[in-house]
Amino acid sequence: MRTLPQYLHGRIWVAIAIVTLTVLPFGESRAAAEQLAFNPANSAFGKVLLGKSPTVSVTVSNAGSTSVTLKSHTISNAAFTTSGLNLPLTLAAGESTTFKVKFAPRFAGAVNGQISLANTGPNSPLVMNISGEGVGAAPLLASPSAITFPGIPVGQSETAFETITNTGPSKVILSSAATFGSGFSYSGPNLPATLKPGASITFNVKFAPTSAGNSSGSMVVVSSTSKLAVSAKLSGTTSSAGQLTVTPASANFGNVTVGSSSSHTATLSARGASVTISSDNWSGSSEFSIKGLNLPLTLKANQSATFTLTFSPQSNGRASGTLSFKSNASDNLLNQSLKGTGVTAQHMVGLTWDPSTSQVSGYNVYRGNKSGGPYHKINAGLDPNTNYSDSTVQSGVTYFYVTTAVDGGGKESSYSNQVKAVVP
Repeated sequence: MRTLPQYLHGRIWVAIAIVTLTVLPFGESRAAAEQLAFNPANSAFGKVLLGKSPTVSVTVSNAGSTSVTLKSHTISNAAFTTSGLNLPLTLAAGESTTFKVKFAPRFAGAVNGQISLANTGPNSPLVMNISGEGVGAAPLLASPSAITFPGIPVGQSETAFETITNTGPSKVILSSAATFGSGFSYSGPNLPATLKPGASITFNVKFAPTSAGNSSGSMVVVSSTSKLAVSAKLSGTTSSAGQLTVTPASANFGNVTVGSSSSHTATLSARGASVTISSDNWSGSSEFSIKGLNLPLTLKANQSATFTLTFSPQSNGRASGTLSFKSNASDNLLNQSLKGTGVTAQHMVGLTWDPSTSQVSGYNVYRGNKSGGPYHKINAGLDPNTNYSDSTVQSGVTYFYVTTAVDGGGKESSYSNQVKAVVP
């Protein structure tokens, strides 16, 4: 402002001032003079675990028509730090620079601060508000950290287990639990519950899809002794009803000796989705049996279970039957055919002896069931040879044999030494 010379008019002094005004170009406002801007204008980190230090990227842009020099910056709270901002730095019109802001809370609770950026522009200092909250970590471990339910048919369900363990040095109170996501639910111990150091608690997590498609969610357990909850990811897929197969589809035991047994291994497998086998039923000969299959049994997709089939014939002849498995598979009745033939064992005991040193007409063969006799003769007539085949033996019986020599006058010698024969 310029002041003109002063003139005295009577006793009154009069000062006349001339003021110089700056006129902005047509269409330009005073706000446009603020050349620098933060993007984002403010930054909120939200809840951050103590010991963690996330970062965000911040951009400073020069939207004016002249260059601006970034001279220095200050941060009002030591929980926030910057990196990548090398000052001083001159930004030409339209230029920008990016740096990172890190939040590393040292105590639980809300944290607020500001970044002030001194510059040669009209809006110096440029200020950004920053905030976050430090939260104490609950000493809880969720195992497993994720549960997947693959290929569960609509209308069926499957259950898994989620265990929460207190890994800290002091007790923890679990106040509540919840599942999120379509088809997921949980059951188990009542809450609130107190976990001592090293103690665990286990929940049942169930997936029961009501419609086709993929589902995702989580199970969250909240500790009233901490601001942080522990969680496990949940996911599940649905499918149409599974298929049940049996291998072999039919079993032929062939010839099996009466009184003995023969066994075959068979396998049940689920394909496409889980299958629950509710019962089995046998129709046919009672000489067949099944072992090793505890029903009801649920097989997951591509899972198998083995069992044993046994044929124990009690008489000669063919035997057959059908083993049926009832399940919730697409074909809810699966059949397996079995057959075999019972045969009598053909055993024979072969005997040989040294010839007599005397002139003889032939030999007799005697057999008994006890050592030392009594014996009875089993050959129909004198045997001129020094060997004999006894084909009248039975399975599982032990026999004792002796022989005698007979001369031309019909006189018979005493018994020879005894031999023992055990028939399988």
